[in-house]
This record gives sequence, C-alpha cells and structure tokens, in this order.
Amino acid sequence: MPEPCPDPATAQAGTPPPVSLPDGGKPVSAQLEITVGQYSDRGLKTANQDFHGLLIPDPLQRATKGIAVAIADGISSSNVSQVASESAVAGFLSDYFSTPETWSVKKSVQRVLLATNAWLHAQTRRSQYRYDLDRGYICTLSVLVLKSTTAHVFNVGDSRVYRVHDRALEQLTTDHRLWLSRTESCLTRAMGMDHQLDIDYQQAPLQVGDRFLLATDGVYEPLAETEILERLQRHPDDLTAAAKALAAAALAAGSDDNLTVQIIRIDNLPKTQQAGELSRELSQLPFAPELAPGRSFDGYRIQRQIHASGRSHVFQAVDEATQTPVVIKIPSTDLRDDPEYLEQFATEEWIARRISNPHVVRPFAPDRPRSWVYLVTEFVEGRTLKQWMLDHPAPALETVRNLVDQIGRGLRAFHRLEMVHQDLKPENILVDAAGTVTLIDFGATRVAGLQEMTDTDTGHYPRGAALYSAPETMLGEPGSWLADQFSLGVITYQLLTGQLPFGAEVPKIRSRSQQRRLTYQSARPYREDVPMWVDDALARALHPEPHRRYPALSEFLHDLRQPGTDWQSRHRPPLMERHPVAFWQSLSALLLLALLAALAFD
Repeated sequence: MPEPCPDPATAQAGTPPPVSLPDGGKPVSAQLEITVGQYSDRGLKTANQDFHGLLIPDPLQRATKGIAVAIADGISSSNVSQVASESAVAGFLSDYFSTPETWSVKKSVQRVLLATNAWLHAQTRRSQYRYDLDRGYICTLSVLVLKSTTAHVFNVGDSRVYRVHDRALEQLTTDHRLWLSRTESCLTRAMGMDHQLDIDYQQAPLQVGDRFLLATDGVYEPLAETEILERLQRHPDDLTAAAKALAAAALAAGSDDNLTVQIIRIDNLPKTQQAGELSRELSQLPFAPELAPGRSFDGYRIQRQIHASGRSHVFQAVDEATQTPVVIKIPSTDLRDDPEYLEQFATEEWIARRISNPHVVRPFAPDRPRSWVYLVTEFVEGRTLKQWMLDHPAPALETVRNLVDQIGRGLRAFHRLEMVHQDLKPENILVDAAGTVTLIDFGATRVAGLQEMTDTDTGHYPRGAALYSAPETMLGEPGSWLADQFSLGVITYQLLTGQLPFGAEVPKIRSRSQQRRLTYQSARPYREDVPMWVDDALARALHPEPHRRYPALSEFLHDLRQPGTDWQSRHRPPLMERHPVAFWQSLSALLLLALLAALAFD
C-alpha cells in the first residue's frame, strides 16, 4: 500500500486473527445473524502487514453493541507497521466492547480509535523513527459495526468497505490518498500519522441478504469492478471460497501487495419494536396483583403506598432477609398492553444499574427470581423537592446553589453515559434531612445506545412535565442534554423566586416563531438579593434556542457561584468607577495638551 505523503516503501509481518464466532459459527439467537468469509495472504511480499478480525459477542451484548468487523493495512515504508495493523484491529475489537452500553456506536468507536491513534503516534515519537515518521507505527483502518438494523462504517486511510449489489459495488468509504502521478500516490490520512485524527463516518440501513466487502488495496486495485462481482457470484454460499478467489484473482492480475478480503452477509435482522434482550425477563412474567400493606412476595413485605398515577404505582417495602427498606414500582393497569411503555419500564432498572453516582437512586437487586413484573430501588428517606419548596418558600441563595449543584452532578452522570433524563422536575428529585439530593424516575430517559436498537422513538415529545421541558421538545425534537440544562434552569429559577421563568407559555409553543418570541423574565423583581450575574446565568441556561445555552453544564453551575468571564467583560464598570484618580489624571493631562496646542497656534 502507499506510504504517507510524501515518501516510498518496504515490508514486514502480520498474522490475521482468529474469527470469534460463538458456538462454532452457528447462530445463537434469533436476532442479528451473519455469515462470514475471510482470507489474508502476504502475496509476493516477504511478510503480511495486513491484519483483520471480526467479533460476534454473546446475544445480550450483540443487541447492545452489535457485531464488529475491522481490516487494517500497514505502510510498506515501515518495518513495524504490521504492529500498528495488529494493534489497531485487535485493540479496537477488545476496547469497543468495553465501552458503556449506553453510548452510541459512533461515540464508542470514535473514542476507541482516537485512543488507539494516540498510542500509535506516541510509539513512533518514542522510537528510533521519531525523525522519520514514514517508518513508524502507521496503518490504514476500516471498521464496520452491524447493530440492530443499521450498518455503521468508519474509515481512516485507503482500505475499503463496499456494499455489494447484484450488478454493482457501492463504495461506502473514501480513499484518503493523494495521487502524485499516474503511478505514484501517498496517504493523506492514517492511524498513527498525527496526534490528531479525522475519522470518516456514515451509516446505512440493513436488509436481510445484504452483503459487505472489506478489502485492502492489494485486492481492489488490480481488479475491475466486474471482475470482483464475477468472483463473488461464483461462490454465493461459500464466502470463504469467494474471499480466496478474489485474492487469487488479484495476484494473477499483477498485485504486488498483501491481499486481505472480508465478506459479510446479513442472514437475519432483529425486530426493532422492542429492545428485546433488555426486557425479556420481565416480558415473560405476569403482572402483579393489587398490592396492599402487609403483603409479602419474593422476600419483600409491603409497608405503604407512596405514589399512584396513570403510569405506575409505587410502594415502600422492606427486604425481609436484610431488613433493608426499598421502593417497589409496578406498571399501571391502564398501560399494561402498551409495549412502548413496558419497554421503558424495563429499561428504567437497566439504566439505574449502569449509573454509579451519589445523587442518582441505586437499584436494589438481590440474586433471586421474580414472580411478577416490578422494579426495586433503594429507599431514600426524604421529601420531594416540590414539598421542600413549599416548606422553604424563600431559601438562601447559597442553599439554592448547593441543591442545584447536586442536581447538576447527578445529571452529568447521565450525560457522560450519553443519556438524557428528559423528565427533570421537582417531583423527581428527593431531598433528605441533611440536604442531599437524589434523582429518581428514569422512565422517560433517552439512551443513545438503546435508541439505535429500537424504532420506538415515535417523536412523542416532550417525554416529561411540559412546564419543565425545553421549548424545542414542544416542536417534536428529541431531548438533548441541553434540554436537561433548560429543565435545571427552570428548577433553579423556581427555587429562587417561587415562579416559572416563562409562566405557562412554553407548553403552548407550536412553531419556531413562537419559540423565538419567548422572553425571559428577570428573577430580580422577585428576589432583589439575586446578583445580576446570577440572573444573567439563568437567562443563558433558559434561552429558548438550545444552541444559545451553555456549552457545558459545569459552566452554568460555575456561573451561579461567581461571575463568568463573559459577564465580566460585558459588564465591566467604566474607568472612572474602577480607577477614579487615574481617570481624572488622564483627563487633566488631555486638557493640558489641548490648552498647549491652542496656545501654540495662537
């Protein structure tokens, strides 16, 4: 393959990794299933610098993370690029499946590739090749992640990913290569080439029967598209034979490079109405009967009902084995035939198990079977923030800051996992006797990683209470972390003033023009002790247009405690107030100069 711009070539080793297929390559779940054919050969070179791999995880992880395929090609001017190829592929296949299940494919892959790129670049900088980067740890890399009914394609360099149609090849990647002449070219982008990395990304819908071809330049360069299609059509069922045939044809056509081919066929796709594996246990259980104080089941004893609504019933109970107080939540009778609601209900505990934060309620999950559909979390001894506000109608500014800071820390735990709470309101926030805040109720939470598995994102927004929801969600937009920031701004404003910043106007929004006409009402008429810079911070967090809010939630929390740099620059007092002596001295000097100039002209 070509070296990075601008230099030339040589070679060394690389051994293709084993394909990781559970149960000897047989499908293990009626979800996403594929057939694979792979082949790699050093060709006319003394060593194989290509590296390829594929990993099909267990059914549950396959649902949340998908199937990963990767192919890499080392640069011929380097004697260590086979190490780069192996590290890029093996590292990706290992680290991708270690990223949080809540992350989207795009975020997970990009985080892993950026870390791998930094490691490869550092290896070169620490080696004898630090002054000759063309001989360093550099390779191309193409990645295909198949998740649910979508193909996610990532590319750095000139390895290629194609979608195979009956009469044509659709190239899904762009070659990062600059042609210097008809016979000479160089790479403009590769793994390890620079400390920064620009990764091409696109996604495509999947259908049963779809085929994908991944190949290094030693295979696709000497072969015409018709020749590639012909070899694939000769072996429609034996994909390994097809991969070998392509490599042999490329070698016969004059290829002098390493030869690596991967062929993937989609045999089965999951149904996307539900994120199946997540709620399988609950979906196979009957619904709980009417619960009353004193009733015992599955090792719990009901003590009292805490809350009842059209969506759920919540009870305080005690774990009889440990005498630990817990909260048990069961679905509302009215929604037990709603698959979308039941999926959200099942996901709520799944979310709680993946967040570890002192300001987010923790699940209570002893290792014992369940008889009915219910969720169990720890019991927090406290009152809702709504009740707290009724008990403290005029809290001190510092008290408000402490509460908001804790809510913000809980929210940031969601956002770091690419989740949006979407239902932040005083009723979903508990405050204990010590003033510690705990976020509860994740029934409306949007999880990027799960959203890729399901088509239940029907656009029914807002998911939370309308008075605390961001204006953009009233127009059908899915909530982002900026919407959570808006909700936190509403709560902060309400804590300080007892009022809502836009009254009841936000739920009435039906158009962009109505959204833009929303006008923030200053908090200072309600609370004269609110500093101007705190009011300014609230106005920014509550801006009707999301891109005008804070770029980071931490900045909002910071600006509630001290004036931000933007506010200081915009509200800097005049020189006469900051330095009155210097002001009058300067003014006197100017007047003296003007008087001397006038006398000189006379």
